[in-house]
Amino acid sequence: MLLVIILAAALWFGGGFLGLPRRVRLACLVLLFGAVIGIQLIFPEGHMLRVATGGDVRLWVLVGGFLALVLGYRAGLNALHQRADKGAADVAPSGGTFTETELNRYARHIVLREVGGAGQKALKQAKVLVVGAGGLGAPALQYLAAAGVGTIGVIDDDEVENANLQRQVIHTDAAIGMPKVFSAAQAMQAQNPFVQVRPYHRRFSEEVAAKLVADYDLVLDGTDNFDTRYLVNRACVAAGVPLISGALSQWEGQLSVFDPAHGAPCYACIFPGAPAAHLAPSCAEAGVIGPLPGVIGSMMALEAVKVITGAGTPLRGQMVIYDALYGESRTITVARREGCPTCGHVQ
Repeated sequence: MLLVIILAAALWFGGGFLGLPRRVRLACLVLLFGAVIGIQLIFPEGHMLRVATGGDVRLWVLVGGFLALVLGYRAGLNALHQRADKGAADVAPSGGTFTETELNRYARHIVLREVGGAGQKALKQAKVLVVGAGGLGAPALQYLAAAGVGTIGVIDDDEVENANLQRQVIHTDAAIGMPKVFSAAQAMQAQNPFVQVRPYHRRFSEEVAAKLVADYDLVLDGTDNFDTRYLVNRACVAAGVPLISGALSQWEGQLSVFDPAHGAPCYACIFPGAPAAHLAPSCAEAGVIGPLPGVIGSMMALEAVKVITGAGTPLRGQMVIYDALYGESRTITVARREGCPTCGHVQ
């Protein structure tokens, strides 16, 4: 048996030294194994060749079975690695190019004259931050992911609660108790594996605002408190990043694109100070009809697509107010406020 091992080692390592391909060396080992099995079967017991090659065919059958298992296991691992690499390349191709699956997925965008291939590529290369994964953030995140926005950040420090599910449709009953950003990330990646999601499970605070906003091309604000809205606005103005802001109350919603760098007002131009608490109660206090966040949040996502692709006329310098109870909407003109402490320095 030692002789066979020496011959096998000589074939493998000697062949490698001579530069023989791996498959050729494997073929030589298979031939050697076949010859040994033949010797064990053909020659009588006690024959010199049979003794020199182990003396018992059963031993070589066991060795062959073990080697077959090892080689089969390695071949299976290599196949899985190749499949994983192929899948990764399909999900995240380099250079901003599209896979066949992506081209098919976004075909209804690409045939639109106002979007086309260039617009879809702009969406793929865009980075959008959504502040809040609640009523407005939920539909906005879903449609941004579906539209193929390449990188989507979402920041929120809340967890999913049973009372959220009447309107925050990105979350499910099974996600109750889970941080909203992780629940939203799971839903977005399940809907579109071609986008990258960055969940930030923390409050949008002064400590992170400037650095976080500066890493994105566009911000959507769907928060429900004025302190955060003013902070988001200040960070966007400082970074020169457009802000799409929406708000809700009972049956009414509103949204606008705040972009002083392009002549539009900032949030503080229109709302220089927070109203008294009793004049602007929260959704928990005043209530909100379930589908309304879907309407306004979807409109926010639509404005984001327009800003990114350059399609149509985004709501810069305009504010849409939608009254769901009576099915009415109106658009009002809004302008920059002279001497605004937040954006007055922006030319």
